[in-house]
Amino acid sequence: MGTTLVGQLPESSLKNWLSELVHLTCCRICVRALSGTIHYHNKQYKPQKGGICVANHTSPIDVLILTMDGCYAMVGQVHGGLMGIIQRAMVKACPHVWFERSEMKDRHLVTQRLREHIADKKKLPILIFPEGTCINNTSVMMFKKGSFEIGGTIHPVAIKYNPQFGDAFWNSSKYNMVSYLLRMMTSWAIVCDVWYMPPMTREKGEDAVQFANRVKSAIAVQGGLTELPWDGGLKRARVKDTFKEEQQKNYSKMIVGNGSLNSESN
Repeated sequence: MGTTLVGQLPESSLKNWLSELVHLTCCRICVRALSGTIHYHNKQYKPQKGGICVANHTSPIDVLILTMDGCYAMVGQVHGGLMGIIQRAMVKACPHVWFERSEMKDRHLVTQRLREHIADKKKLPILIFPEGTCINNTSVMMFKKGSFEIGGTIHPVAIKYNPQFGDAFWNSSKYNMVSYLLRMMTSWAIVCDVWYMPPMTREKGEDAVQFANRVKSAIAVQGGLTELPWDGGLKRARVKDTFKEEQQKNYSKMIVGNGSLNSESN
């Protein structure tokens, strides 16, 4: 309702201010409904407009946790039903970046839209979870390189939930969204630490994969999380044949190497 009303106003600084106020207020109400206790650290490094905020991903409520302390432009696929109605209302008040399903497969188009967004230093920072799926609050898995090909300044953020009070991890293969939110609302509390980190930029001679790994390592160290090289999406998707072949080659090299060592010793 709030974003729908604000969306009727002409573009102005007043509209932007009201939009941020509505987003902040709604997110704070939602987090309080979950008995959330959030501790924010290093606020001097909060993501700035025209930048890209990247964070590890444990739960859908990560968005609420971060938006409690500042507004972001969301990136995602257009949905139908109730979620679609909410998305259309949100984008009227704030420049979120929603893509049609067919557009999501066009990497060039997605990258171009995101570059246009960060080129405008008056627009909110983009919020991206490069893992692409929820991980169980103990590890940070492979960051997809797409977020790091756009250019601009990356603002890393580490999120760590305290499991003593409630398990915030969303196992989507076990719980649907409604069941998950009910579990969150009936847990003792959602206690979470958020660390803002110094901004990072791509170094000379560094490709997107190397930059993604450097940012991932920094987030893992700050959040006290285990850094893993695996693709978190493999928990649902079939392993690509190229990945299998790469592991088979490594294994064969190891066996051949051991064989040559044994023959030399003999």
